[in-house]
Amino acid sequence: MTSGTDWTTPPPEQIPPYCRTCRRALTRRVSPGGAVDLIHAGERRGEAVDHKAQPVPLTEIADPIIECDFCSAPDAVWIYVCADQQTDTRIVTSRTVDQCDYQRRHHAARTRNVTTTAGPAQRWGQRWSACERCAALIEHRDLMGLIARVTDAMPAKLTRGKKLVQVRGHLHDTYTTVLATRRPGRGRITPGHPLGVWDPPGKDPHQTRASTSTEGSARRPAAK
Repeated sequence: MTSGTDWTTPPPEQIPPYCRTCRRALTRRVSPGGAVDLIHAGERRGEAVDHKAQPVPLTEIADPIIECDFCSAPDAVWIYVCADQQTDTRIVTSRTVDQCDYQRRHHAARTRNVTTTAGPAQRWGQRWSACERCAALIEHRDLMGLIARVTDAMPAKLTRGKKLVQVRGHLHDTYTTVLATRRPGRGRITPGHPLGVWDPPGKDPHQTRASTSTEGSARRPAAK
């Protein structure tokens, strides 16, 4: 996690990278050999991108498009900080099927054995942006509700058939770590403050909003 006590202000090397061309987030991908490159977050979801990533720190983008890191909604409003984590992947290099089964079922033949090799890993980073609906699930620590919301928002090709079970398993592992290691508080994303405006430590943002609402009611004149 971020070193020091002020995790709300990341050091320059931990500021999220964004693409100068499209103003959207980039994510770090690590090859089996340890090489790191940056790809668009949409590429991770199987979306087509018509340009190469032009990485710059988020703070250098005048009007960044900050999407929810959970459901990909285009209106992220909160920032959470948690432990960095990495998701490893495996690539299938060969499948073995029974010859008789293949003669009867062809491409529907049942797989007897699978050989895999290490694939690129996804490095998530420490800062997660969230839309209001995902943030509500995080605040209530509703892990299963968060997973359901995210899978419902995914392209069908990523969750079709047996893929859904695998995807839910990966999300369960990732989001469990997010909830378990989440730092206190959260930062509100505002124009000019893409890294979030954070409440002082120990201050309850819900209580602050309730207090402000009460004071506003007290200042309004009584109805005649």
